[in-house]
Amino acid sequence: MSEVAVGFAKENGERFVEELKELLRIPSVSTAPEHVGDVRAAAEFVKVGLETAGMENVRLIETSTKTRKGHPLVYAEWLHAAGKPTVLLYGHYDVQPAEPLDEWKSPPFEPEIRDGNIYARGAVDDKGQMWMHVKALESLLKTDGKLPVNVRVIVEGEEEVGGEGIAAFVREHGDQLKADAALVSDTEMFAPELPTLCVGLRGMIYTELEAKGAATDLHSGMYGGAAPNPFVALAQMIAQLKREDGHIAIPGFYDGIEEPTKAELEAWRSLPFDEEEYRKHEVGSTELTGETMFSVLERTWSRPTMDVHGMPGGFIGAGAKTVIPAKATAKISFRLVPGMKPEETFAKYKKFVEEICPKGIQVKVTMIHSGEPIVVSTDNEYVRAATDAMAKVFGKETVFVRGGGSIPIVGDFVRELGTPTVMMGFGLPDDNLHAPNEKFHLANFHRGIESIVRFLDGVGAGR
Repeated sequence: MSEVAVGFAKENGERFVEELKELLRIPSVSTAPEHVGDVRAAAEFVKVGLETAGMENVRLIETSTKTRKGHPLVYAEWLHAAGKPTVLLYGHYDVQPAEPLDEWKSPPFEPEIRDGNIYARGAVDDKGQMWMHVKALESLLKTDGKLPVNVRVIVEGEEEVGGEGIAAFVREHGDQLKADAALVSDTEMFAPELPTLCVGLRGMIYTELEAKGAATDLHSGMYGGAAPNPFVALAQMIAQLKREDGHIAIPGFYDGIEEPTKAELEAWRSLPFDEEEYRKHEVGSTELTGETMFSVLERTWSRPTMDVHGMPGGFIGAGAKTVIPAKATAKISFRLVPGMKPEETFAKYKKFVEEICPKGIQVKVTMIHSGEPIVVSTDNEYVRAATDAMAKVFGKETVFVRGGGSIPIVGDFVRELGTPTVMMGFGLPDDNLHAPNEKFHLANFHRGIESIVRFLDGVGAGR
């Protein structure tokens, strides 16, 4: 079955790319209220794509949280492979904001192909990779009229803002997603031409730290030296959160963390990694920072972190305005590793900030969203099917890595549903996800479709 489906995918490759372009033109920025309609338009586009592929019971599922109406999930199924396993395919159609716009070489929502790459916001994270799933299903159904396994599909529109809607759906209606394994394509290959499975992800807590000083904005000449300055207070507190060597200074922060195994560390050391190339071409800084007693891969895969993402407030316009702002905020996140719980980590952080808060400042710490860290077992038939599929497509043995980012739903699949998850991604380290000039290597888009076809066929043949 797979060879005929692979042939169909190759014959229709140009059409698949044109469809992807249409999806990429939709600015489905899930965090921006002005793009609510665009997010729904992207959901409708995915729904039509699944219907066209031949999937059944395709529908939008509305979501909501305690504070707001959420973006819809897209669900589909094909459940006629009697006696065969059920695979749950996951992806997301929402994207990050495109700013700063002046750093894009081509408009972020007008996809452009250059040097074998398609450039657009969402190209690799995750519209391009999610669309591979849809096109793999179409290739199988259009050539054989059936799938080698039972398949459920769930595509969300809130992954970039914490995934609260799908998390609630999993908790409340997990029976509708019952499967023997899940397949997620929202990760990257370690290097070009090197098939890669991600077996671990860091968790995260994303927070807002608010500092209040005077009752209103004040003139810095009249009140400077007497009135508390919230921006200075934020700077003082943030500086105390992390030492110069990268070690986070919150008491008890590292308690209970699980170190990578000796076998994992040895495998990481064998990977083709050039620290200087990484510094120069991926990071683009004069030096790398962080805990120097750990390798770069350990720092980015298996160590917790603290980062500041923005400090809105005060006067930021052209020219000068000598104001002491009454309030200032900072967006701060922590990446978590196995052994750390988001709620416990947040409580330690909040307690520490309240203890070090400067005099005259009222501080408020708010959790915006969170996700737990996860490490998945590689000792199961689904991982073996994935490694076999990728080996056939790339002609090389698959390597196992961890990812530094977070995909909250993976933890929910494992903990809430007991579903082993295969993270088979086809992005590249220089794809600029979450940054200007995001891209997806088109050869990997096509090889991803073929790999998914072969994976589903392999899972079906194994039982």
